[in-house]
Amino acid sequence: MFNSKIICFESYVPEKIITNDELSNIVDTSHEWIYTRTGISKRRISTVENTSDLAINVGKALIKNSNIAPEDIDIIIVATITPDHLTPSTACIVQGAIGAKNALAFDINVACSGFVYALSVADKFLKSGLYKTALVIGAETLSKIVDWSDRGTCVLFGDGSGGALLVASEDENSIIAEDLKADGMCWQAITGGSIGINNAFIKDKKENPFYLQMNGRDVFKFATKTVPKSVQQVLDKSNLSLDDIKYIVPHQANLRIVEVVAKKLEVDLDKFYLNLQDYGNTSAASIPIALAEMSKKGILKKDDKIIITGFGGGLTWASMLIKI
Repeated sequence: MFNSKIICFESYVPEKIITNDELSNIVDTSHEWIYTRTGISKRRISTVENTSDLAINVGKALIKNSNIAPEDIDIIIVATITPDHLTPSTACIVQGAIGAKNALAFDINVACSGFVYALSVADKFLKSGLYKTALVIGAETLSKIVDWSDRGTCVLFGDGSGGALLVASEDENSIIAEDLKADGMCWQAITGGSIGINNAFIKDKKENPFYLQMNGRDVFKFATKTVPKSVQQVLDKSNLSLDDIKYIVPHQANLRIVEVVAKKLEVDLDKFYLNLQDYGNTSAASIPIALAEMSKKGILKKDDKIIITGFGGGLTWASMLIKI
């Protein structure tokens, strides 16, 4: 029987940094207003690169780091809600750019839970024994669907990409337990990129809200309710406790959400790895960017057990217990 083993993490973000003070020049806000409500100080914004460009850079870095040839990659999954096109998939663009000519490629749209969902999908492919190597990437250019006149949303989001390379292995599985869920009854809480019906046979065409829209209060309640339960689910499934976990790596959405989650789990905030102050909310990219940063800093050690947990549009949530 095959397992899946994560062998490296990488990330890539645009060069341009936009601080809270710079945002105050284009919308009625201030550093204090943003930081006290979110914990965010700055974010990366793309002025040239699209989502595929960010993902391609991560794909190339993963290949270089792992010493695996592009033609030996079997699967490419890109989690994104901001693709370059409705078709082709961003994953297909990545496949062509990195020379992974033998890989199947597709995108998944699970918003901020996307990277965890994508890891789960890749894990199942590798466990089947039919595939040996997978690239899993979360990539977003949220700046292209943000309404920059709405201070309630534009201050939250940033652009970036991160990913992991997994291989089929007969060793112990990197993914110990998972909890993936959705609640489509509440889909209206977060929407973006709406495309309405538009054809020659419609009498009264309606305007569709393209920009990202979010009910902040509902999302806050949803996240602080579901994330602690989801984290506990993966602990129960693995017969472990929080004492066995080195770090919890949450979706980097809002410091206030993480503070409430920590309180409900009865653990110190230091248990959570946070970098949202530097990147803002990068949706599907936020967790892999954090993991890549932890890896580069030498924070992740062999045999460490960590929990990654995402939540977002759908509404969706996903937690996974990983052994490094």
